[in-house]
Amino acid sequence: MTVDSALRSPMMHSPSTKDVKALRFIEEMTRNVDFVQKKVIREILSRNSDTEYLKRFGLKGFTDRKTFKTKVPVVTYDDLKPEIQRIANGDRSMILSSYPITEFLTSSGTSAGERKLMPTIDEDMDRRQLLYSLLMPVMNLYVPGLDKGKALYFLFVKTESKTPGGLPARPVLTSYYKSEQFKRRPYDPYNVYTSPNEAILCPDSSQSMYTQMLCGLLMRHEVLRLGAVFASGLLRAIGFLQTNWKELADDISTGTLSSRISDPAIKESMSKILTKPDQELADFITSVCGQDNSWEGIITKIWPNTKYLDVIVTGAMAQYIPMLEYYSGGLPMACTMYASSESYFGINLKPMCKPSEVSYTIMPNMAYFEFLPHHEVPTEKSELVELADVEVGKEYELVITTYAGLNRYRVGDILQVTGFYNSAPQFKFVRRKNVLLSIESDKTDEAELQSAVENASLLLGEQGTRVIEYTSYAETKTIPGHYVIYWELLVKDQTNPPNDEVMARCCLEMEESLNSVYRQSRVADKSIGPLEIRVVKNGTFEELMDYAISRGASINQYKVPRCVSFTPIMELLDSRVVSTHFSPALPHWSPERRR
Repeated sequence: MTVDSALRSPMMHSPSTKDVKALRFIEEMTRNVDFVQKKVIREILSRNSDTEYLKRFGLKGFTDRKTFKTKVPVVTYDDLKPEIQRIANGDRSMILSSYPITEFLTSSGTSAGERKLMPTIDEDMDRRQLLYSLLMPVMNLYVPGLDKGKALYFLFVKTESKTPGGLPARPVLTSYYKSEQFKRRPYDPYNVYTSPNEAILCPDSSQSMYTQMLCGLLMRHEVLRLGAVFASGLLRAIGFLQTNWKELADDISTGTLSSRISDPAIKESMSKILTKPDQELADFITSVCGQDNSWEGIITKIWPNTKYLDVIVTGAMAQYIPMLEYYSGGLPMACTMYASSESYFGINLKPMCKPSEVSYTIMPNMAYFEFLPHHEVPTEKSELVELADVEVGKEYELVITTYAGLNRYRVGDILQVTGFYNSAPQFKFVRRKNVLLSIESDKTDEAELQSAVENASLLLGEQGTRVIEYTSYAETKTIPGHYVIYWELLVKDQTNPPNDEVMARCCLEMEESLNSVYRQSRVADKSIGPLEIRVVKNGTFEELMDYAISRGASINQYKVPRCVSFTPIMELLDSRVVSTHFSPALPHWSPERRR
């Protein structure tokens, strides 16, 4: 896709003058990627040359890539943690960046159970806004008429905290939604939401969800696209509608707002939206949602003009595709951009492609990008690959250097090169490195799961019972999804096995042992359900090994998989379950507690 081809192609909508400007910018950035990358690293090193971090490695004012890569090491979050903690505690000297760190963006990745803090400077918001401004010009090439209606996007702010030094620490989207750029955004017919800002910015997720769903129902014929950040978020919204449609229909029937809404700002904004009773709409919602049969295709039944779903369905979110297809009647799913707390990276130039074909084109002006060939352990002599030099078909771990002071930082994303657009490589997101379980923004790795199992199994010690094997999977057929852990137990006294109360305590202890992102999702966001332990018969994991060997695994090298998704294996495990147990309460979490 180029500007010229877009204008000529009969398959694409002719772009407006504003869109042409954005598309030409994409062309400019992608035609000479290496030139842009040289400029970016030169700017970053020149600006941050007097920082404590770069001085430590003796750059002495050099701004070329060769010197930078020779002297500055590739690092992880744990390597930078002392510097980040000093900034968080109030040290305002030039540690990582010559520009003031104005806030920390909290990453959903974890380190020893902690939420990572990513330093941010004021101008980073402008870079993020720039990438956002490219999304609709690209989408308009494929889907005409989006200026004739509205978007029903379920957007939420999450709980934020302050560091000891007084800097805000919050998720990147919470930062964006609370920014003046979002709250005072100029009118754009291509970006009109059904949800008022007051609903999006309400810290009570239940009131926010209720209001956003109500507005979506009131404006159902105007809705041209539905979305949420993650696929799981959109499914959670559908689940909310299943539970609350009667109350929503009653509000519409009477023209009055439910007493569950207490937020003054929401009540004020809704007084201008819910202005009169609409019995016809209330009856329609009752007839559609009150059917005894399935909710298949419910999205297009309620919002008949919907052209596509705007959700992330790559990586861990791919597990939700079948459910979205079921509820939407097979609507296209658009993955428009690739971003993280560390930096925004790129956009999908073919947003209406199949989820399995999604590739993101890295925008070389966003940061300086390097790539570590996957499975290679970096050493002092490691040669990381430049953005322009990656090879199609190969997998790499993403390494970035940002204006805010991350230098040669391993993001932890594994990407596969699928091709090039002009000279800009396009990447498929493969997975997060070392992540076993993920329902939404949570990411639990093997070490963390092992620690949680060990902590919980201590509760069995009094009875002489211990966990001899375990595995897990992310159950996403329920809304919300939840973690399922399979345990095989060695019970010392067969006449006195652990009872349900003890096993329920084990579930809760596992949750207490998981990271703060998981616990926030359970407590505040309610996007993850109670953890479940399924106890299986003795000998089940021996059967699991036998099955793997029958399929060609080496008996000498076999290791129990700590996470399973292959249907025959899950069927085997479930056929051997002797008892199931759920966490009886919410784990402890507060904005101030990051561990």
